Amino acid sequence: MLRLKIISIIFALSSLTIFAQSFTASVGNTTVGLNEQFQISFTFSGQDINGIKSFNPPNFNNFMVLSGPNESTSMQIINSSVSASRTYSYYLQPKSMGKFTIGSATLNYNGKTFNTQPITMEVVKGSPKAPAAQNRGNNSEVTSTDIGDNLFILATVDRSRVYMGEPVTVTYKLYTRLGIASQMQVSKLPSYEGFWAEEITTSNTINFTTEMYKGKQYRVGLLKKVELFPSQLGELSVTPMQLQVPVQIRQQRKRSGDIFNDFFNDPFFNPVQTVNYTAKSNTIMIHVTPLPSKDVPQTFNGAVGDFTMNSQISTTNVQANNPVSLKINISGSGNISLLNMPEINLPTGFDKYEPKTSEQINRNGSISGTKTFDYLIVPRVPGKKEIPPIQFSFFNPAKGSYVTLSTPAYELNVAPGAGGNGSMAGYTKEEIKLLGQDIRYIKTSTDDLRRQGNDELFGAGFWTATILPLVLLSGLVTWKRRQDKLAGNIQLLRYQRAEKIARARFKTAKTLMESNDQSGFYAEISLALFGYLEDKLHIPKAEISLDRVVDELQKKNIDGSIIGSLKDCTEKCDYARFAPSQDGKAEMNDMYNELTRVIIELEKSLAGKRYA
Repeated sequence: MLRLKIISIIFALSSLTIFAQSFTASVGNTTVGLNEQFQISFTFSGQDINGIKSFNPPNFNNFMVLSGPNESTSMQIINSSVSASRTYSYYLQPKSMGKFTIGSATLNYNGKTFNTQPITMEVVKGSPKAPAAQNRGNNSEVTSTDIGDNLFILATVDRSRVYMGEPVTVTYKLYTRLGIASQMQVSKLPSYEGFWAEEITTSNTINFTTEMYKGKQYRVGLLKKVELFPSQLGELSVTPMQLQVPVQIRQQRKRSGDIFNDFFNDPFFNPVQTVNYTAKSNTIMIHVTPLPSKDVPQTFNGAVGDFTMNSQISTTNVQANNPVSLKINISGSGNISLLNMPEINLPTGFDKYEPKTSEQINRNGSISGTKTFDYLIVPRVPGKKEIPPIQFSFFNPAKGSYVTLSTPAYELNVAPGAGGNGSMAGYTKEEIKLLGQDIRYIKTSTDDLRRQGNDELFGAGFWTATILPLVLLSGLVTWKRRQDKLAGNIQLLRYQRAEKIARARFKTAKTLMESNDQSGFYAEISLALFGYLEDKLHIPKAEISLDRVVDELQKKNIDGSIIGSLKDCTEKCDYARFAPSQDGKAEMNDMYNELTRVIIELEKSLAGKRYA
């Protein structure tokens, strides 16, 4: 019995492989007006379309063939499986009213003949579109409404009701039944007010596939994909994306009944008109609800997603005053960039320093990755010490509940520092060095003894020895107060370090520019600019946006030309990431120099406003 089942499965799989090809006919609508044009398509699909030898269309006796066959090919790779299709399309117009049948098209593939199913068309009295079509025939004009019915951008979301911080994926696709003349240009990018946005990696070129939408067949290409993390409650909107599309429109001549004019009215002789059309996506509304207020863990700090956590410690046997590294890795799906560091509670006798933070973000398909917090701790007191478990809490939208993760407790064996014993505990290494210098050994030899001269007691050496320590001490106190002020004022610390961090990112961007990595260059230089603005203007990372930046700069009375240059640079960066240029290196160099100038001007202006 088992053997028969295995044979049946093998036979079913073999049949599936053999009959994987299909040949179908489709129209946008089976009911058309007498003067209305429509498209009919014959599509062959399979793993390999190179075996197509011949295609024979049906007889279009009751219809005028306006153009065709127009041939197009598409290919898809899904989970390592390749599928391809070839489409033969015609534009037809009925000759008279009534019900007519368009017969089967035939196609030869690797010696086997495939046939489509016949299609029954109903032709009714002229539709409301007939006058517009006739007007196009007279003066070769086309309306925006006509183009909009056949070319548009559709924005969709995977969910429209989410929790605060729960990711929403927005996808922008171009639907078209018209020819596109050349490269499209983005005229306006969508704004994400109330969201933290992460771009999902997509192809730099638009690959079109065939889809049915509202009963019509379209060529569909993916334009943009972004994951949004709401930071505000209520009804939030995503503004439309606008795209300039050069559309090809075939002009029609007026039919006069003259055989000569009808001959030259053939689509082969008709000129093609290019019309610049602005395609605009729909506005998306997303309802954001608050996180549950019940059973909220004390260690919850706003993380939303699905995460795991692990930790590593560099050693558990250490001498006093020697550093120990404790790493916390948080991985999963969600907004990795906005995760806050877990709180670590150390017993007395330890010094803890601000952790070093790093992240690795995966932007393929959805936002996921790992964020690492590297803590440096220094034990000061010998003995057995325990680092308690570190807890991290997050809200899991899929489960609708809070989850708390915990690291294991670490027991440290702290030995006395080198060159000392337990009585020296509590002193830093620098203090121990000073103690070693306080008492010198007693000399027993008199060979180098000599009589001192009658130098004045209050000579230059005396005053130097007296005043210099006071000056140094005053400078040290001033420096210490400044460091304490910076340590206690995170905003001031970020303000002071903003230029240094931006300079480091610009250095990385220059390396990417020299290797002609356009995508990496514009991503890095954009991060440098917005990171600098976050720190300088004290804007939280979750609330940063170009509109917010402009508003803050205007409040500080920054020169309008600087703000204008900043907006131009930001928009050019976004455009370049979306549509890389062929002359990429020159444009990257221009962008690098312009942004450097803008940041220098901003630095001067902000410094002047701060100390004015």
